[in-house]
Amino acid sequence: MSTIGQAMIINGAVLIAVLEADLGPHRKIGKLRILRPLLMTAAIVPLFIKSPATHGSGLALELAAVVAGLAVGLLATTLTTVYTSPTTGKPVSRAGFAYAALWIVVIGARAAFSYGSEHWFAQRLGRWMADHQVTPAALTDALLLMAVAMTLTRTIGLATRAATAGRRVPAAGPAAE
Repeated sequence: MSTIGQAMIINGAVLIAVLEADLGPHRKIGKLRILRPLLMTAAIVPLFIKSPATHGSGLALELAAVVAGLAVGLLATTLTTVYTSPTTGKPVSRAGFAYAALWIVVIGARAAFSYGSEHWFAQRLGRWMADHQVTPAALTDALLLMAVAMTLTRTIGLATRAATAGRRVPAAGPAAE
C-alpha cells in the first residue's frame, strides 16, 4: 500500500472512531469507550511504524508531531464536558460542534498534507526532506504519531475525568444540559 493510502486509512479511522464515540450528549463512558482507542493504537503502531527515527531531524520531526498531537488532544479534552448522569449516576460526556470541528479541521489538514505531499508540493517537500535529512518513513511516522498522541491524550483525559466525575456533585441538573 502506498504511503498516502496508509495515511488516509489512519486519518479516516481516527476521525470515524473519535466522532462516533464522543459526539453528542449523554455519551456513556464505559470500558469499551476507553479501551477501543488503546486497542486501535496497539494494532496500528506496529503495523505502520517499522523503524522510527532515533536521531537527527527525523527524530525532531517525530517528537514535534507528538507534541502537536498532545496539544490537540488536550484541546479536544477541554471541548468535552464530563459529568455524572442524573439518571444512572455514572459518568457520561457531551461533545458538540466545536469538538467535531476541531477533529474535522485537524484530520482534514493532515489528509490535505498527505495528498499535497504527492500531488501539490512533492518537489519542494522532497528538497526540504533532503536538506534536513528526513526520510519518508520519518515523515509518515510523524503523522501517525501525531494521530496516536491526539487520540491517546483525549482518551486518557476522558478516563481521568470520568474517574473523578462520580466523586463530584453535578453543578446543575438536566436543565443545564
